[in-house]
Amino acid sequence: MSDYDVPRGIDVLRVFCGPDGRHGNALGVVRDGRSHPDEASRQLLARRLGFSETVFVDDPERGRVDIHTLGLRLPFAGHPLVGTAWLLDLEVLELAVGDVFARQDGEFTWITARPEWVPPRTLQQYASAAEVEALPGPPPGEGWLYAWAWEDEAAGRVRARAFPRRGDAIVEDEATGAAALLLSAHLGRALNITQGRGSQILTAPAPDGTVEVGGRVLMAVRG
Repeated sequence: MSDYDVPRGIDVLRVFCGPDGRHGNALGVVRDGRSHPDEASRQLLARRLGFSETVFVDDPERGRVDIHTLGLRLPFAGHPLVGTAWLLDLEVLELAVGDVFARQDGEFTWITARPEWVPPRTLQQYASAAEVEALPGPPPGEGWLYAWAWEDEAAGRVRARAFPRRGDAIVEDEATGAAALLLSAHLGRALNITQGRGSQILTAPAPDGTVEVGGRVLMAVRG
């Protein structure tokens, strides 16, 4: 099944699109989670769709959602929540880890979350953006890797690529809000990140330890 050949009832979004509206990470959203009521059926559909993450909406009014990769259920993920907040036009999304607050400012959709909600990631700094871009694929090793370098440190501009290294079909993740959140928290500053082929992620840490993550969302297929 191709990225955009999906069953009825599933919307496909592109999250963290670049300024020209291109790129972004594809996201499948199952608007009625009752169609796949148990974890096994959700995992099967997520593998069938082939997106890095698929969201199942269990309560569209309260914003209760469930996130699956091709091989596991996630307690938190960035681009699925930014995309779902945009799609449902909600101010709060309910997760087991806590409430994720969302806002929209016209061009960008933002979520606010805590770094401790994010599954572990290795943040590896490279000497230059050119080195990050030249990576032929995942560097040797195990576990989720976020390869990054400054494009313009004074301006907070970062070049990044993300490699899940979890043994499924997603060799490289096009745009990763959770890793961007961790990097922003680690550096303690707002960032303007170009990831993958040209996706854009914005971050802004707050004094209470939370981080806002934002980007553009476009509808690719309305199910």
